[in-house]
Amino acid sequence: IDEKADVIIDTSDKIWDFAELSLREFRSGELYAQVLKEEGFEVEHPFCGIETAFRASYGSGKPGIGILAEYDALTGLSQVAGQESREELVSNGNGHGCGHNLLGAGSMAAAFAIKHYLEEKGEGSGKVILYGCPGEEGAATKAFMARDGVFKGVDIALSWHPNQLNSVWAFSTLANVRIHYFFKGVSAHAGTSPHLGRSALDALELMNMGVQFLREHIIPEARIHYAITNTGGDAPNVVQAEAESVYLIRAPKNDQVREIYERVNQIARGAAMMCGVEVEIQLEKACSNILVNHTLEEVLYENMKAVGLPEYTEEEYAFASAIQDTMPGRQKLADRFERIMGEKGRVLGEQYDKKSIYGFILPYRPSEKPLSGSSDVGDVSWVCPTSQIVAATCAGGTPEHTWQMVSQGKSSIAHKGLLYAGKVLAAAAI
Repeated sequence: IDEKADVIIDTSDKIWDFAELSLREFRSGELYAQVLKEEGFEVEHPFCGIETAFRASYGSGKPGIGILAEYDALTGLSQVAGQESREELVSNGNGHGCGHNLLGAGSMAAAFAIKHYLEEKGEGSGKVILYGCPGEEGAATKAFMARDGVFKGVDIALSWHPNQLNSVWAFSTLANVRIHYFFKGVSAHAGTSPHLGRSALDALELMNMGVQFLREHIIPEARIHYAITNTGGDAPNVVQAEAESVYLIRAPKNDQVREIYERVNQIARGAAMMCGVEVEIQLEKACSNILVNHTLEEVLYENMKAVGLPEYTEEEYAFASAIQDTMPGRQKLADRFERIMGEKGRVLGEQYDKKSIYGFILPYRPSEKPLSGSSDVGDVSWVCPTSQIVAATCAGGTPEHTWQMVSQGKSSIAHKGLLYAGKVLAAAAI
């Protein structure tokens, strides 16, 4: 990986420059396909009926090791690289606020190293498959790939995610479902003939109100988010003939999400009936909860310790400190660790809070309690044993989906983190 570092880092930086949104990662997918072909992989691109997806494989026989890569960006997070203040690179542009430019390149680094190992072992000693999984942020394509059997026959799947910490991902995530509701009514003059109209906007508002009452009667771990995407127009003297909203429902388990989904659908149909309009319900995507695998987590943890963490320069610590100064309300490790480990955790957190980069490995503590977010990695875990790590690629306390994360995405701190992650995944796979 060190020998290939220039290629790996250059790929990551170019993906950062492209900053392409979910299912629009045309240049990113093409770049990965080109680099992987040059490195001797057999590449399928497009793949699985998804124009921006790819599969790159090398070797034969068992075991088959899958490595997962992501490379989509986020809207509204364009930011000049290496800046210690908010400065858009492109007005209202996109940015890698979740660090997926690093994620994909680090996974590719792991695939490079596993391929090198298989070349030395000889024919029939195993296979490595790098899966280019676009659209994690908005499309959950791993769920569709899992549905279509892409991961069948893979013995294990490994991945990682950029973060402020170095740790094994020893948690489940929340299952979720995303639904689009289209209300269709009849327009009319709101002043002279409102009785002839049937308001789609009224139905949408009644639905939102009904869901508000529902929230008291679902499990406390569940979440129901929504956005109104079409109000039918901006003229108050017209009965609105159309209105649209998007809902995202989360809960710890698939069956819990399914139950809430059906109840929200009933509310939508009831609201439409009350207003005399029609509603079309369109399921857009769903993610399963991650099935944790403690065996793989232990293997990853041992290799995190064995590989050796990056070392940082004074300049890197100073840059990270300046980024921290832009986040005065950031969560301190001492507070976070105290909730997890009690007073011992507070002491540990206070020790590391003194550094602007968290250059340590969080002790492995398996947990059955899910994180509050969701990931389409969960659907892979329902098909084959799957596990992940997180690796420090930014200043301590940097939250994801922020301009600060984008600003650090091409930094030497980020580059060291992605190379470290690639080495850990490769070592664990071997």
